[in-house]
Amino acid sequence: MQILTVSDEVVPSIYSLNIKQRFGAIAMVLGCGDLPYYYVEFIVTMLSVPCFYVHGNHDAPELQSNGALLHEARGAVNLEGRGVHHAGLLIAGLGGSLRYKPEGAHMYTEAEMMRRVWRLVPWMLLNHARFGRYLDILITHAPPFGIHNGPDYAHQGFHAFLWLMDRFRPRYLIHGHIHLSYGYHDAVETVYRQTRVINTAGYRVLEIAAEPT
Repeated sequence: MQILTVSDEVVPSIYSLNIKQRFGAIAMVLGCGDLPYYYVEFIVTMLSVPCFYVHGNHDAPELQSNGALLHEARGAVNLEGRGVHHAGLLIAGLGGSLRYKPEGAHMYTEAEMMRRVWRLVPWMLLNHARFGRYLDILITHAPPFGIHNGPDYAHQGFHAFLWLMDRFRPRYLIHGHIHLSYGYHDAVETVYRQTRVINTAGYRVLEIAAEPT
């Protein structure tokens, strides 16, 4: 299955009327935050495929032409703090970054993110009982601590994600937040134990096989 993963940047080759020609084989879209809702909605509309996403630390309501505020991307599924079983894949989402200032949405202390991880545990245990595995893909905004991290505190990752990977062994952890154009980190793919950690700032096209269920 071809999966388009997007995060942090509006990519001209995606935000284009030729998107269907360039990405026609895509079966699913995963969004890892800090994207305008109009951009996510455009991708969903043009490709006509399921989209699951989480919030980034810069996500904010968008003002519409009619004066209303848009708080979510229409046509896509917000996966914040929960999981789904879709097309043979077990997918969960934990958006946001480390809290680096007192105010602002979608920012968390390490303890707060750990509590969010713990809320996923019953769902993952049920997956293991039913399917023999806990989780296939975790989408996040921030990276795990020590993997693809930036030089400043705001672009450090969460220890909570290391704990989750240690115990529940997802096949993939896909994150954004670390802009390659800023020179924060050269690596876009790192293997941590049994998990492939992928930085999708911008976009990636991944070939991920569904597990038998």
